[in-house]
Amino acid sequence: MEKVKQQIVVNDLGIIDYQAAWDYQEKLLKENVQLKSQAADQWPKPTTNYLLFCEHPPVYTIGKSGHMENLLVSEEELAARGIGFVPTNRGGDITFHGPGQVVGYAIIDLENFFTDIGKYLRCLEEVIIRTLAEYGVTGDRSQGETGVWLDPHDKTKARKICAMGVRCSRWVTMHGFALNVNTLLDYFNNIIACGIADKQVASLDKELGHAVNMEDVKAKLSKHFAAVFDAEIVTSYSSAE
Repeated sequence: MEKVKQQIVVNDLGIIDYQAAWDYQEKLLKENVQLKSQAADQWPKPTTNYLLFCEHPPVYTIGKSGHMENLLVSEEELAARGIGFVPTNRGGDITFHGPGQVVGYAIIDLENFFTDIGKYLRCLEEVIIRTLAEYGVTGDRSQGETGVWLDPHDKTKARKICAMGVRCSRWVTMHGFALNVNTLLDYFNNIIACGIADKQVASLDKELGHAVNMEDVKAKLSKHFAAVFDAEIVTSYSSAE
């Protein structure tokens, strides 16, 4: 009998405040965890997988293992410039979210795929690497550092194009990745991105020399997410209710 593929609901939230997107993720995660507790012996689990796309107004976020010294300006200065700062419950250190960046939040029940967080992160990286390849850009991994990089093996050129940080509760994930597409990279001058001082950041538009259609990027990400996770994209709609 052919294995039935897991389904993934793609939801494009558009431009949304970071806290609102976080609250929505928490809502979906809690719904899935509750479903699992009510059907402990059921297989596959009766949960719903989501891939949420969005952009955020300018905001710095720091993970639960992050270090405040990697924020190079005061929170007061950020507030005066209209830039947010939010401590989060994801893994990882400090990063920036803002216009021109495709943020992907995945609420996935790993018990219906594989129960391995390391493998999950490698799969997220693979989605990004395959997407970049469609634009003729070679993404790669950097040993010991989560995310996707360009030229990671050349210390003079290594630059990060996609940051990642996740949280997992009862094998249901949240948070995800932030891919710099048309992102203004000057914002990264205010932080030591991901706590890594000796590497730079990159964006797809800077690599290509022209702006990139964000909808096209999201379509490619959805396609490769489905392929990497051997899943099926079944619904696309826009709502954070």
